[in-house]
Amino acid sequence: MAGVRLAGIAKRFESGGAPAVDGVSFEVHDGEFAVLVGPSGCGKTTVLRMIAGLETPTDGRIFIGGRDVTDLAPRDRDIAMVFQNYALYPHLSVRENIGFGLTMRRVAPAEIAARVTRVAESLGIDELQARRPAQLSGGQRQRVALARAIVREPAVFLFDEPLSNLDAQVRAQTRGELVRLHRRLGTTMIYVTHDQVEAMTMAQRVAVMHRGQVEQLAPPLEVYHAPSTLFVASFVGSPTINRFAGRVAAGGATPVFEGALRLAVQAPVAAVATLAVRPEHLVLVAPADGAAAEVTLIEPLGPETIVHVRLAAGEEATLRIQGGRVPGLGESVGIAVRVAEALVYGADGRLVGRGAA
Repeated sequence: MAGVRLAGIAKRFESGGAPAVDGVSFEVHDGEFAVLVGPSGCGKTTVLRMIAGLETPTDGRIFIGGRDVTDLAPRDRDIAMVFQNYALYPHLSVRENIGFGLTMRRVAPAEIAARVTRVAESLGIDELQARRPAQLSGGQRQRVALARAIVREPAVFLFDEPLSNLDAQVRAQTRGELVRLHRRLGTTMIYVTHDQVEAMTMAQRVAVMHRGQVEQLAPPLEVYHAPSTLFVASFVGSPTINRFAGRVAAGGATPVFEGALRLAVQAPVAAVATLAVRPEHLVLVAPADGAAAEVTLIEPLGPETIVHVRLAAGEEATLRIQGGRVPGLGESVGIAVRVAEALVYGADGRLVGRGAA
């Protein structure tokens, strides 16, 4: 096992062009399950490919287990990678696909057979060993790709959106299997996805990427409840976080956010600020007790209801209601904030304060 450290890595695909990855530095601890998440084009897959040795950094260094591997070939980095498209050899059987890396390393045939059988049994694909990839379902192919990585017993596993080609039910099942696999093996895993559900449910720490940089690296719940930038706040969570433009004004003992909503905050006075509130942290009250609003859309989702409103100031907001009365379409309501959960961002988009409870 080994940790992974990136020191100022950057990647430009065209000389003089904008960097796909721009000075990224972070460390994944030995035995940790870390997830890189972000929108398409944010640089997360390029980071993973540089760790794997499939792309060469323009700048910076990469360390695995304390060893500088920046200039080493992929085969010399002691990593195993699971690809989005599985990358199975169609002319080989499942058994041969799983053992392919060991065969190329000239491991003894008896040892290959024993290791392949042991891993195949652990993933529930032992009975599929004689089949070809074309005879497998998407979920089965994914397990074969996992088995091929596991059988090598690498220091680090790298996953490039491995679940994106699976249907929703199989994807949810495989998420759990990967988490249990990590607990069993205790090996460092770095996982790339654009799916925030995968990031939030699987990771011990999440790195949220945007425009080639890491905006925040923290445990999932910290990313959700204390996003360090307005981009992270908006990217993580569904429905997306509510954003209200305004300012922070002096208000006696406690500054006050002034906008479509007004509340006391613990934040520096500023001419430009944004108040961000998760849908579950907005609550319905009597019209006279909160900001006046009209219900414009209701989305019943079983255990919860998503309610969209238009405030008197013209801004839109979304509430998540779990239990309690659901208002009717077109109804006039009041909107209040769970003050302690409100977040305040400055003009540069960085977190500067919270509501004053």
